[in-house]
Amino acid sequence: MSVLSKKPTDEQVSRLPKVLLHDHLDGGLRPQTIIDIAQEIGYTNLPTRDAAALAEWFRESCDSGSLVRYLETFSHTIAVMQRPQDIVRVAHECALDLARDGVVYAEVRGAPELFTQGGLSMSQVIEATLEGYRSGEKAAKDEGFTIRVESLLCGMRQNKLSQDVAELAVKFGNQGVVGFDIAGPEDGFPPSDQLKTFEYLRQEDAHFTIHAGEAYGLPSIWEAIQLCGAERLGHGVRIIDDIDFSGPEPRLGKLASYIRDRRIPLELCPTSNLQTGAAKSYKEHPLGVLATLRFRVTLNTDNRLMSQTSMSHEMRESVKAFDWSFTDLQRVTINAMKSAFISYPERLVIIEEIIKPGFAAIAAE
Repeated sequence: MSVLSKKPTDEQVSRLPKVLLHDHLDGGLRPQTIIDIAQEIGYTNLPTRDAAALAEWFRESCDSGSLVRYLETFSHTIAVMQRPQDIVRVAHECALDLARDGVVYAEVRGAPELFTQGGLSMSQVIEATLEGYRSGEKAAKDEGFTIRVESLLCGMRQNKLSQDVAELAVKFGNQGVVGFDIAGPEDGFPPSDQLKTFEYLRQEDAHFTIHAGEAYGLPSIWEAIQLCGAERLGHGVRIIDDIDFSGPEPRLGKLASYIRDRRIPLELCPTSNLQTGAAKSYKEHPLGVLATLRFRVTLNTDNRLMSQTSMSHEMRESVKAFDWSFTDLQRVTINAMKSAFISYPERLVIIEEIIKPGFAAIAAE
């Protein structure tokens, strides 16, 4: 019997190599950092200046079951990310925190338009973000960790700047930006609203993912894939609605079959989905079923502050809820690495030299 068939302990999970594709920079700030910057800039709207209490406030506010209410909490994190030095700090701490959690590769996304209220241009926001990631990587290396952090640029689907952001994603394509995304409220803002932007990205051979199938259903997923050409689905959890479980065996609808057969990655974020009402419990989350049906599922954090989560937490909950072994965790980790927006040779090196040996060594303990 392979050592990978065993169930990992919580401690072993914390040390496993991890890959993260769906994490929002402005959803992962350290509570103390928010308090520190708020004090420096004179921002007085925080509900508390105690770090532990502030962390709990974010989580409770996001447990409402409403995506709209969930998104409102970002007003505080965005407010403290308007100066270049603050963006650098947040990005630096993001890279370091992920590395300490065992993440070896991450694509962290952010909408540059949100951080221009203090006079920065979107290009300056991107430059500050990349500076923070690079310094965070170095700090992680000094602590004995290996991590690579790349940037995804988001356009906000309710605004009109997606084309500008997409052009910046192309411009910074060889400087640490690996792709594009649209984020924000799904209902009433279908992906096809941005169709010209996605056509531009395809013409430029640029990578992009699309938030779809989180708060809105199958039409959002269909548009993202079939009209807009998304390479990955940000969340995509509602694809479960196209699977019939009434008979002895699950029957996939046409869209679900297409997504599974084409190996389109699903950037699943279970803890976040519990908060926004996409699932009632971790055990009931579609992740387990979709993994069993061999969709290309990946495991992600979405917003580490709002959900009080980490990649280790998501892995531990998956082990508990779905009885996952090292093999299952390695599969979703390799799924994520295969689906990353860096080159194939770079992906392969991380899989063969970091992920597989890391899992084998820890499972053999």
